Amino acid sequence: MSHPDYLPTGRPVVGKRRSWGLLPEAERLGVGVVGLHEGHTMLVALRASGLCRAVAGCDLDEAKRADAVNATPGLWVNADYERLLERDDVDIVAIYTPDALHAGQIEAAFKAGKHVLCTKPLVNDVSVAERLTAAAKEHGKRLQVGQSTRFYEPFLQQRDLYEEGLFGEVECFDAHYNHRMDWYYEKSPWTVTETHWAYLGLSHPVDLVRWYLGDLSSVQAVGSISQLGLRYGCTKPDVIAAQFVSKEGKIGRAFGHYGFTELSKGRALIEGLLMGTKGTSLARYPELRHTYVSSDGVEHDDDFDHAFGGYHYRHELKGMHYGEFCNCIDSFAAALLSGGHNSPDLVEGLETVRVMNAVVRSLETGQTVHL
Repeated sequence: MSHPDYLPTGRPVVGKRRSWGLLPEAERLGVGVVGLHEGHTMLVALRASGLCRAVAGCDLDEAKRADAVNATPGLWVNADYERLLERDDVDIVAIYTPDALHAGQIEAAFKAGKHVLCTKPLVNDVSVAERLTAAAKEHGKRLQVGQSTRFYEPFLQQRDLYEEGLFGEVECFDAHYNHRMDWYYEKSPWTVTETHWAYLGLSHPVDLVRWYLGDLSSVQAVGSISQLGLRYGCTKPDVIAAQFVSKEGKIGRAFGHYGFTELSKGRALIEGLLMGTKGTSLARYPELRHTYVSSDGVEHDDDFDHAFGGYHYRHELKGMHYGEFCNCIDSFAAALLSGGHNSPDLVEGLETVRVMNAVVRSLETGQTVHL
């Protein structure tokens, strides 16, 4: 899917947002969004895209389909996923459905000749990995995992400076995602019985740890169920601490608590703390802040709220993922158009699922699990 006149811009910041390029609207890749609750955020995010446009939506709920059309006038909507896959104007299928549906929907999209962007967790069953890998290879299609935290400005800057060598080699990476989730249980009650917090909230810090530590050799996890979790009928831990060792001997930690009273002025919901041989870096969410110290000993505190707040939030409510979703799909589209590599791709996504599965096994057995 190369575009003869397309030149990716890479990572530069342009004006008040990052840009991966700009094409005339008629030449932008068409996106079909499946699951119009969380997927509604992608529809709004696509308004700012320079490489993609929303062309179709799919959901079983009639009210959500109506809301989608209100958000994107002229959008084709339907309750039948197969009909969406038949559309020639859909180049990328963006999947935001319950976890258990992902594998089948990804495979169907590949078979229909579509690329896929799938929300995290990619899947929650490691046994489907071989099947999805074979389908992607057979049909020549690519996948991007919607790990939104990677595409939030402080985490993008943290990665830029790391790749430039400012922090040296990673010695340890410590990440958490802590968030009170009663609202989530009420909007998505299937989460209580059909999945595990190791695949839900913990997928953010686990992905960050893997991003910096690379291949992991072992994981040891402990967990408990919070009072809030018990109130909603949780039978699996919603408080999880997982320690990792990489094949190079580096250390990482992923922590998540999904039933506590938040201390919003004291700690960010998501933090990634990189401790390197030359410096230290702390990226935060939903604060648009990146704090770091490099080898010169000077501490920098970059606040992107004024420059990027309108792009990431679009209104006074923070944490709605608009900017991250747009960054994620535009970086994917840039890779498709240029023939370059996209990340996190199917291979990375399946490896993260394997690690999350190891976290679950360690929680269940109380033992260290070797990968």
